[in-house]
Amino acid sequence: MTPRLDDAVELLDRSLAYASATLTGVSTVDLDRPTPCQRWSLGSLLAHMDDSLDAFLEAADGVVAVTPPAPAPDRVGTLREKACALLGAWVGPRPGEVLVGDAAVASGVLVTAAALEITVHGWDVAEATGSPRRVPAELAAGLLDAAGALVDARDRGVRFGPARAVPGDAPPDVRLLAFLGRRGVVNVT
Repeated sequence: MTPRLDDAVELLDRSLAYASATLTGVSTVDLDRPTPCQRWSLGSLLAHMDDSLDAFLEAADGVVAVTPPAPAPDRVGTLREKACALLGAWVGPRPGEVLVGDAAVASGVLVTAAALEITVHGWDVAEATGSPRRVPAELAAGLLDAAGALVDARDRGVRFGPARAVPGDAPPDVRLLAFLGRRGVVNVT
């Protein structure tokens, strides 16, 4: 089932608020810290987030160009500005589909993918800075079904680690993060 664009934008709004909160206090001294994303420092993760926000912003106009991110002296400030622009870009009337390379992707799917990526990387930032912040239960619950539809075996070992086993009655944030292969969430209570 393709997510409705309005529902996806609402998830995006909550994911941006969560990720923005995790960026509080990040400074240049933190940029070399390791993250839950293997082989990525916090600086690399923030650059990836910057590039992703650029792509999701471009998608609001119907086409995503594949270009590397420009260097940003204040990556956290840049991310906050782009987050505001991203939400604003998707609030008004938008195309039903977005061209990503040669593939047409339903806008609701793309915005839901943005919300998922932003949320998970927000959690990664919080973990990397030693300031754990749980994903709000309602946001995690809204992303769980989408994660199952958006992440498949081809993503494992590339974009996500193997899914981790957690009890079926675990909170939604624990189930979401474990599904996406994040370590350290099994013992969260």
